[in-house]
Amino acid sequence: MAFIRHLETLVPEISYPQDLAGVILSSRSESDRTGRYIRKVYAESGIAQRHSVVPDFLQSESGPGLFIAEDGSPREPTTGERNDVYVREAKKLIPEIARNAVANCEGIEASDITHVITVSCTGFFNPGPDLLVIDALDLSPKVQRYHLGFMGCYAAFPALKMASQFCDLDESATVIVVCLELCSIHLQNKDDLDSIVANSVFADGAAAAIVSARSPAKGQRAYRINQFACNLAREGIEDMAWDIGDHGFNIVLSKYVARIIGAGIKGLIEEVFSGSELTPGDMARWAVHPGGRAILDKIETSLELTPEQIQASREILSAYGNMSSATVLFVLASILAEESTRDGDAVCAMAFGPGLTIETGVFNAVVA
Repeated sequence: MAFIRHLETLVPEISYPQDLAGVILSSRSESDRTGRYIRKVYAESGIAQRHSVVPDFLQSESGPGLFIAEDGSPREPTTGERNDVYVREAKKLIPEIARNAVANCEGIEASDITHVITVSCTGFFNPGPDLLVIDALDLSPKVQRYHLGFMGCYAAFPALKMASQFCDLDESATVIVVCLELCSIHLQNKDDLDSIVANSVFADGAAAAIVSARSPAKGQRAYRINQFACNLAREGIEDMAWDIGDHGFNIVLSKYVARIIGAGIKGLIEEVFSGSELTPGDMARWAVHPGGRAILDKIETSLELTPEQIQASREILSAYGNMSSATVLFVLASILAEESTRDGDAVCAMAFGPGLTIETGVFNAVVA
């Protein structure tokens, strides 16, 4: 048996109101018609605010930046320039969230950690994020460490599965999982639909989970890990994808993704619970990765959920946008912190990514 003993979240200090971001990006379009469409997409996104490591678009700032040239005109930074920002900011954010996660996890010390798992799809460097965690917590160089890269929004689930398996095999195991995504450095100054949608939803953030086989301390809120499942909706293999270009990551995010997920999710959920004592009706809450408002709408309708059951996902979408792999941990943390969450409440979490991959996990709240 394994427990998520603590969930920690962190966002950059810089943030943009969604309406301001829509105005800025629409003003950069060469077409008035496209500019109006951009403002419409932003207004209907379900997002109020997003955080970023990029200060370029703050009205109080002046001078050149990652996306602004010396003369004030838009510029397309190279992939190398974008990755330089990723490395610089990762070296600040990863140590901070690792230290905070351990400091705020009652009953767990840094010396207890046996495994480090880091997750990111928005940048690369080596020695990498895993070593940043080792150094930040002054861990033994013998601690086992793993990095899951370029998987996308669902990657927190493989990381939690790995952590759970380590704990199943060794009751003394304690694992720290750190997800860091800096999506905003890959903004594209293009008027194609995929770029407009991606620019309107993606944001920056980090989340960490402490997973242990040891039961939570009295009074500590936690999750007991129940089960995981995954599947592929191959009909959407070309609707959510990305590759590395000379000017950042080229993202495909089709408007059909929400429709594909909505059409297939009920069958997948039935498979998840087949052979289990639990049923979808036993789920008190649903921690759905808020990839976008349309995805949440389709999930709510297809699974016949009440607005309350999916409320945390909508709140995280509104306050932060889509922070790729870190986002579902924000949702789980939000549900666990709510006073209405009771001991034993079952929560079904899910996230989606390229493939089209659908990952799910069932967790039981521990509120002693």
